[in-house]
Amino acid sequence: MTGTPGRRDESLDVIQRELTAFARRARAAAARLHPELPLVSYTLLAHIDDRQGCRATDLAAHYMLDKSTVSRQVGALERMGLVERHPDPDDQRIQVLHPTGAGRDALASTQASRRAAYRERLAEWTGEDLAQFAEYLQRYNQSGER
Repeated sequence: MTGTPGRRDESLDVIQRELTAFARRARAAAARLHPELPLVSYTLLAHIDDRQGCRATDLAAHYMLDKSTVSRQVGALERMGLVERHPDPDDQRIQVLHPTGAGRDALASTQASRRAAYRERLAEWTGEDLAQFAEYLQRYNQSGER
């Protein structure tokens, strides 16, 4: 790693502050876009949809959450009619979560609004800037998976 220790610490402080602001904005935007679907629930639903189904234990591992926390969130999604369980075709003892039609509709309506908000906020960025930012975010998030 390059850079002086003092400069690196300053950069890390800025990164922490800006990521915290980003998270607050994301929560506020989620509340506006889909008031009955909290950000955590939306995130889990999007992950289930993106993976075309997954187990609750996979969600807990991916997001580094306690299994009971995921269980409560999945239960809420089920009560809202956004997620349903199906037996795994390879092992009938395992339950795989899948979004319902209503769950996919909720994601689609929210995704269009989110994309429009990002387009507006990042309208002045060049394509190169966006690609670099996307790469940095992926790199940052992948580093936490090790």
